[in-house]
Amino acid sequence: MNAVLVAVIVMLVLSVCRVHVVLSLFIGALVGGLLSGMGLDATMVAFQEGLSGGAKIALSYALLGAFAMAVASAGLPRLLAEFIIGKLGVENEQTKATTIAVTKWLMLAGILAMAIMSQNLIPVHIAFIPLIIPPLLSIFNRLRIDRRLVVCIMTFGLVTTYMWIPLGFGSIFLNDILLGNINNAGMDTTGINIMSVMAIPALGMFIGLLIAVFFSYRKPREYAEKPIEGLKKTDADEPISRYKIVVSLVAILATFAVQIIMQTQDTEADSLLIGALVGLAIFLLTGAVNWKEADDVFTGGMKMMALIGFIMITAQGFAAVMSASGEVESLVATSADLFAGNKVAAAFAMLLVGLVVTMGIGSSFSTLPIIATIYVPLCAAMGFSPAATVAIIGTAGALGDAGSPASDSTLGPTAGLNADGQHDHIRDSVIPTFLHFNIPLLLAGWVAAMML
Repeated sequence: MNAVLVAVIVMLVLSVCRVHVVLSLFIGALVGGLLSGMGLDATMVAFQEGLSGGAKIALSYALLGAFAMAVASAGLPRLLAEFIIGKLGVENEQTKATTIAVTKWLMLAGILAMAIMSQNLIPVHIAFIPLIIPPLLSIFNRLRIDRRLVVCIMTFGLVTTYMWIPLGFGSIFLNDILLGNINNAGMDTTGINIMSVMAIPALGMFIGLLIAVFFSYRKPREYAEKPIEGLKKTDADEPISRYKIVVSLVAILATFAVQIIMQTQDTEADSLLIGALVGLAIFLLTGAVNWKEADDVFTGGMKMMALIGFIMITAQGFAAVMSASGEVESLVATSADLFAGNKVAAAFAMLLVGLVVTMGIGSSFSTLPIIATIYVPLCAAMGFSPAATVAIIGTAGALGDAGSPASDSTLGPTAGLNADGQHDHIRDSVIPTFLHFNIPLLLAGWVAAMML
């Protein structure tokens, strides 16, 4: 059996069996490297070299967590939470029921809008999650909102936006990586309307969201009222300072502005890292975060994001081993040989391989360059049109981003929703998003390949 396939299966099975994701990734990488014939030394060298690729991301998210906790300690999220709770405390029962329903759907719609805008209008990706979600957990509890529903909403906004709308991160994914790599592989994509081509796969994601919202997670779910890690219990009793609120707003705007400016200038420096540093500096220099309490506040925030950092570092090592093994090409070639001459089966097989590879690597942006060079000549030989080829490769790359234990599209929501320790990464983030998005996306991508 193919080493990459075995490695991903081992990683997923261990994760579902409650083995920590970091350890599951490491064991999966070892199994894949040894099965491919690399040997223990070569496998460990490739794994260790890959670790460095995730260090910058991990540091950026750790500082982002510190910044989020500084904002929380200043009282801005609590002000929002108290405003919403006040709206829920009306006396008239009929009015209260209506208010609760309206508040619930407005909050969910607002979270979806923020997830969508985080990919283009304010391209901060998952940076908004630790700022917004933890203070809202008590409101989710009062409204008995199933947090799996919130995960599906956020993941839909994060993934569907970049795989369909060619703005911000979507421009990078669709124009630079998808079309760019297909052109480099020798297929002309001139005249292809990328939004039209990816509309059918995006529709599959939308169908999955509707199922999650109106069927799977529509029933209330009970959660205990627990404190948010990193925030002192006395914080809730302290009066909210108007000065600190103003400083918080300035720091948030400055952090986002720095990221947007750096991304438009296409610098090599990490915009998230610099933006978080600017925000933290504003809190310290203005005194909004007391120097004596700064260490506790920042350490608490870094702990909140530490899991994401370690998983991303390990996932980079896993991806490096899979690339070094040379088994990705073998997996594609074997799948093509099994369905030679059958376009229907071949398209499904290519999409399935994309799902397996991305589930292991955890990033569709990293998966596309790997599979595009292999899929383009294969699609041409099978007689797929350029539009169908774009749909197959684009969908194959996006498959697995939702539902991967190592994807920031699931790690980000987990970091926010598990701030009080009541949201399991695998059972409450990975499995729900895998079922609701990967299955309909796989089917929709297959339909697009047949129609275009």
